[in-house]
Amino acid sequence: MEISVIGAGVSGLSTGIRLLEAGHSVHIFAEKVSPETVSDTAAAWWYPFLVEPLNKTNRWSTETFYELQRLSEEEGVSCINMRFGREYLEEQCEPPGWSLEIPHFRILEDEEIASGFSFGWELQAPVIEMHLYMPWLRNRFLDLGGAITIGRIEDFTELPGNIVVNCCGLGGIELCDDDSMMPVRGQVVYTTQDPGYGRFDQRPESLIYTIPRRDVTVLGGTAQLGDWDENIREEDTELILRKCESLWPELDRSKIIGVSVGLRPSRKEVRLETELISDRTVIHNYGHGGAGVTLSWGCADEVVRLVKNQ
Repeated sequence: MEISVIGAGVSGLSTGIRLLEAGHSVHIFAEKVSPETVSDTAAAWWYPFLVEPLNKTNRWSTETFYELQRLSEEEGVSCINMRFGREYLEEQCEPPGWSLEIPHFRILEDEEIASGFSFGWELQAPVIEMHLYMPWLRNRFLDLGGAITIGRIEDFTELPGNIVVNCCGLGGIELCDDDSMMPVRGQVVYTTQDPGYGRFDQRPESLIYTIPRRDVTVLGGTAQLGDWDENIREEDTELILRKCESLWPELDRSKIIGVSVGLRPSRKEVRLETELISDRTVIHNYGHGGAGVTLSWGCADEVVRLVKNQ
């Protein structure tokens, strides 16, 4: 089957790869490609961060976890590494539903909990170096026979193919007239210092994370709803550093090497569904917010299942 995919971020490329593996002919149409996509600036630690509906996103994230692990261990994709992280919480609560599906998850002992918090857990999960992973995805897609055309898509009717898969991210505001979509601005800071393990406070109002990669540690963050500003703000850099110092007092500011900004394509719920537009099936796969990488392979597999049912 001939399929057009809109978008060359992590969702578009992962979906394109899965469709090619399923035997389809796939052409990606995208306004931006790596290194200019928002996916390139993702932190990126596997974690189902504020994404609904949970009955679906828990499954999609678990499927992605094991595919990322497989790529690292079986295919030698060196930009994916398993690292430990600890999330700290103000009050005791039930662990998330996905916690039963991954190999390492445990509740922290009292002496392991950071000051100012009363509960927490530890998990081991993939950390992905997106500046390397995105070119790897693109090369895998092209090696499998996919094609990429750079250009802005104004209407679904412009595209060839039997089916269109829409991984447009924030483009859904105009392309789909989707007023539930909005940006969530994220600024991060890079340091060469390794914290040993990740430290996280995932509440949107405070949002702290230190994500250790091989090359740098990513410090964050911000979650500024409806903010389109992609310029670096010095006041946000200072805020991020102060927040991270509260969880990681050993943070050495002299080892800071950079700052970047990205706009998360946020929606109340991930939109992964079929729609008939001008007598042709469109499969929407967008609105992943800050969990695009975490959901990428699971959502791609879901798209393949939907295509199979057409």
